[in-house]
Amino acid sequence: MRKKNVVEFVIKQQKIRIADLSICFLVLVAISGCGTGSTANNVEHTIDSVHSCMQVPSRFGIITTDSLPSGNQDNPYAGMVLIPAGSFEMGGDNEQASADEYPKHKVSVDSFYMDITEVTNAQFKAFVDATGYITTAERKPSWEELQKTLPPGTPRPPDSVMVAASLVFRQTSQPVPLNDYTQWWIWMEGADWKHPEGPQSNISGKMDFPVVHVSWYDAMAYCKWAGKRLPTEAEWEYAARGTLANNIYPWGNEHINTAAPKANSWEGSFPYLNEQRDGFIKHAPVKTFNCNRYGLFDMAGNVWEWCNDWYDHDYYSSLAGKASINPPGPQKSFDPQDPYTPKKVLRGGSFLCNDSYCSGYRVARRMKSSPDTGLEHTGFRCVKDLD
Repeated sequence: MRKKNVVEFVIKQQKIRIADLSICFLVLVAISGCGTGSTANNVEHTIDSVHSCMQVPSRFGIITTDSLPSGNQDNPYAGMVLIPAGSFEMGGDNEQASADEYPKHKVSVDSFYMDITEVTNAQFKAFVDATGYITTAERKPSWEELQKTLPPGTPRPPDSVMVAASLVFRQTSQPVPLNDYTQWWIWMEGADWKHPEGPQSNISGKMDFPVVHVSWYDAMAYCKWAGKRLPTEAEWEYAARGTLANNIYPWGNEHINTAAPKANSWEGSFPYLNEQRDGFIKHAPVKTFNCNRYGLFDMAGNVWEWCNDWYDHDYYSSLAGKASINPPGPQKSFDPQDPYTPKKVLRGGSFLCNDSYCSGYRVARRMKSSPDTGLEHTGFRCVKDLD
C-alpha cells in the first residue's frame, strides 16, 4: 500500500498530530481492518476515529491483464480441494464483531475448488518468470491517479517518496499508542514480493512461504494466468468455516491462544512483544498449522487474503431477511470512513493480528483496502469453478 506520505497530508488536515511522516504514504486499510476489532471499547473507538481520517487512493488507475498468457493447464486442480455446495449463516459470531459483520444472513454457494494454501513465493515466481509481470510495489506511483481519489486540495507528495516501494512492518521496542500506526509501519523503497523486508532481504529458502506485497490487481493477474479466480467474500467465509456452523474460528470456538498454537498470529503485546508461542515473528511457511475440516491451511492468520468483492460497509444490511445464492458482492464500494476511495475485501487476518488490536483470524472478520494496495502481510489464494 504505497501511501505513507499522502497520509501525512490527510492526517494533518484532520488535525491529528503525528511527528515527521515524511515517508508515510497513505497507510493501511489493511491496518484499519486489523485495528477496529479490539475488545477494549476505548481502544476500538480511538482506532476507528483515526482510521476514519485515512484515505487510501488509487495509484495507477485500472490495470488490465488482457495481454497475459495462460499458465500450464495440464492439471488445473493440483493443490486444490473441492468445497461442496451448501448453505450457512454469514456474519459476526461474538462480541468482537464489527458493525459491518451484521446482520447475519443466510447464504448458499455452489461447489467450487479452492487452493489448499495461500499462493506461495514459488508459485508466484513461476507466474512472473512466464509472463514478465511487474507488481504494483515494483512500479512508481502515479500522482495523476492518486489525486483522483483523495480529498480535494490534497497536496502532491514530494518526488522523493513517489518511488517504487511498499510498507514493511517493524516491531517496536516498547509500548506505543495503538492509534499511531506509523510507529510500526515503514514506507520502504525497494520492498516488494522478492524483497519482503526491504531491498536487503530476499526469499531465498522461502519458496514455501506465502507471497506478499501483492495488490488485488497482482492477484487477479496471477489468477488469469493460472486459469483460476479470486473467491467471493461469501465463498471465502463458507470455506473458512469448514462445516462448523456459527463458530468463531476455522477450528471452532476455542480461543486462538488456548492450548497448542492454531495459527500464525501476534502472541503477547502488540506491537512490541511477541511471545512466539507459534514459533514465528512474521510469515510462516504454508501448511505449518493444522488445516480446517475442508483441508484448507491458514484460513486464520499468516497473511490477509484478497477476495473478488467490492467492500460495502452496509452490504449485509441489504441482504437482511433474504436467502442469497452465490452473492457476487455489492456493485460498488462504500466505506463511510473513507468515501473517496473504492476498496476490495480481504479476509483471514495475518501474523500481526492480536485481540488487543485486531481479531482478523475470526472467520467473519471483514477488512478492506484499495485494489492497488500491497503490504508485507497481504497475500491471496485462488478458487476455480467446476468444469
